[in-house]
Amino acid sequence: MTNIAGNKKIPLLTDVRLTTPVVREYYKNWSIKAFTQQRAETTAHMSPNRRDYYKVMLITQASGIFTMGLNTYQIDSPTILFIPPADIISWQGFASGSEAHYCLFKRKFVDSHSNLKGVMDKYGLFTAGKGVIKVPAEAVQRLADLFVKIQEEDKPGDIFAEDAIQAYLQLIMIAAAKMTTYTNPGKLNDDYRHIHQFFNLLEVEAADVNYVQPIKMKTAKEFAESIAITPNYLNTLLKKYTGQNVSAHIKNRILDESKALLLQTDWTLQDIGYALGFADQPNFSSFFKKYAGITPATFRRQQYS
Repeated sequence: MTNIAGNKKIPLLTDVRLTTPVVREYYKNWSIKAFTQQRAETTAHMSPNRRDYYKVMLITQASGIFTMGLNTYQIDSPTILFIPPADIISWQGFASGSEAHYCLFKRKFVDSHSNLKGVMDKYGLFTAGKGVIKVPAEAVQRLADLFVKIQEEDKPGDIFAEDAIQAYLQLIMIAAAKMTTYTNPGKLNDDYRHIHQFFNLLEVEAADVNYVQPIKMKTAKEFAESIAITPNYLNTLLKKYTGQNVSAHIKNRILDESKALLLQTDWTLQDIGYALGFADQPNFSSFFKKYAGITPATFRRQQYS
């Protein structure tokens, strides 16, 4: 089964049988990072959780299916991607030998460089419909060189590094805007639309929790009812496409949010536990230790030390 996007056929995700591990690292303490990655084996992953960073990615060699939000794209030639924070994304079937250059940068990096923010606002590459751009063969090396320059400038202790990096990022965005060969997306099938609805609800439920606005939905039944399907069907979909059931995703999301709150606030363990839907602090500490391997107090202390 296929969807038609422009003149190309895009396989629906029902054609994909790869289990998709979930990537979560949004609470880590960094401002910007750049690297080049080559895949030694076929890869697939899904990133449904809150991220506080933008991702610019130049794929020089790859073939597979990329999904962002409610759109899916067949990547079969050099492509540059502009991925905003918090969008649900997934990769399917990217084979061994694929290569990509990455630059990840957080909102605080953008806020501290007004020129970079101006270019982002002007060209709107991180907005829906503009984030996937095919790169002409003659422009691939030129763009790759800019990513390499960012990696070379990314040196600890260099007071000029951030200024240089944001300048190279501007050049990458200007070069991409000139190409304007946007890739036409296909539409998601019903299965993946339900998955997107679940992850979106989970994000809305877990984002910006606090003592007066704690998490309310914590069960598969509650989430399934909110998207008008049965808990069994939702579990079946998530197991098929991500390898994990509803409860596992809810547990992982609550664990991630607890780590973020432990590192980014001075809330007591009682307040964090209550915000995340636990009746008392011992229940929260027991949950955290079971799945993180250490107590929340130890996790907070180790990270700060």
